[in-house]
Amino acid sequence: MTTTADTGAAPARRRRKPGREFPYWLLVAVLLAVGFAWVIAVDGDYRSIFSALSRGIATTLWVTFVGFALASALGLLVALGRNSRRRLVREVSTFYVEIVRGIPVLVLLFYIAFVGAPQLVGLWNWALSPLIDAGIAGKMNVRDFDFTWRAIVALMISYSAFIAEVFRAGIQSISSGQSEAARALGLSRFQTFRLVVLPQALRNILPPLGNDFVAMVKDSALVSVLGVQDITQLGKVYSASTFQFFETYNVVAYLYLVMTVSLSLLVRALEARLRRSDAARSSGGGNT
Repeated sequence: MTTTADTGAAPARRRRKPGREFPYWLLVAVLLAVGFAWVIAVDGDYRSIFSALSRGIATTLWVTFVGFALASALGLLVALGRNSRRRLVREVSTFYVEIVRGIPVLVLLFYIAFVGAPQLVGLWNWALSPLIDAGIAGKMNVRDFDFTWRAIVALMISYSAFIAEVFRAGIQSISSGQSEAARALGLSRFQTFRLVVLPQALRNILPPLGNDFVAMVKDSALVSVLGVQDITQLGKVYSASTFQFFETYNVVAYLYLVMTVSLSLLVRALEARLRRSDAARSSGGGNT
C-alpha cells in the first residue's frame, strides 16, 4: 500500500474561502478606536483638543461632498467627450485628462487659489462690465472669492480627471449591442444613454467611485494650506498655541481614520452586495 510519505506527495490542505475569514484587523481597529475614545472622554487635555477639532469635521465633510459631486458631474462630461465620435472633442477631453492627472493636488490648489481665482474674478467683472458701469451690479474683488470655494474648485478639477476615466471604463463595459437594440426600438441617442447605458455603467463603477470619495476625504486635508478651517488646519492652530503636538495630531489622525475606515467598509459592503446580486442574477438566468 502506497502512503503519502512513500510517494513524497504533500497532503492536500483545505483552503478557506476569503469571504469566510474573520476580519481580525477590524476587531483590533475597533478596539483601538473605542480605547482612544475612552481616553478622550476621561483625559481633560484630549477632551479639549477633540472639542476644538470637532468644529472642523463639518468643513471637511462639506468640502469633500461638494467637491466630489462637482467632480463627478464634470468627470461624466469629460468621459462623454472621450467617447465622442468627433475627434476634436476626443482630443480636447484626452488633453484635459492627461494634463490634470499629471499635476499634484497641492500644486493645483495653489494655482487655483492664487492664479485662477484672480483671473476668474477679472473675467467676471469683464463680462458684467455693462451692468457694473450702469450701477446695476457691483464689482467683484478677489477677496470676495472665498478660500473654501477655491479649495472646492481645485479638488473638483483634480478629481474630475480621474473620475472621467472611471466613467469612461464603465460606459465602455456596456456592450454596443444593447445600444443598438435600444436605437432599434426607437430611442434617441440621449434616451439610450440615460435609460440603458448609464444605469448599468453606474452599477459597475460604484465601487471605484466610492474609493475615489474616500481618497478625497484624505486629500481634503490639503485645503489647510489655504487657511480653510478644516480638521487639519484647526489642529495646526491648536498645537501651535498649546505646544501639544503629540496629543493634537493623535486626535487629527483619529478623526480621519474613523471617517476613512468607516467609508471604506461601506464601499466593501457595497461591492459584496453587488457581487451577490450579480451571482444571483446569473444563476437565475442559467436556470431559466
